[in-house]
Amino acid sequence: MADALSAAAEPTRRRLLQLLATGPRTVNELAEHFTVTRPAISQHLAVLADAGLVTARKDGRQRLYSVVPAGIAQLRAEIDRFWSTELDLLVHDAAKRATTQPKEHR
Repeated sequence: MADALSAAAEPTRRRLLQLLATGPRTVNELAEHFTVTRPAISQHLAVLADAGLVTARKDGRQRLYSVVPAGIAQLRAEIDRFWSTELDLLVHDAAKRATTQPKEHR
């Protein structure tokens, strides 16, 4: 399974997630919003599906893609954890620098 954060980091895949957030769509409907080919969109959707962020269901001869709410919730939690950790490190580094710099540089 692909890492959800890495899968969603790519700009085309982020835009696909935004489009799918409004409701299920076919590959052809999604491809209308991009300059890349329909097969390229299908490959991006496969990466998102592998990461657990989208799912496809058969509707006649077409597949309808939609977001997986649990996958999106997990992605959001991962982003929140990432930023919490990064911000904690930033605050720690800033405090450390403030105490180690000579007074004339503060």
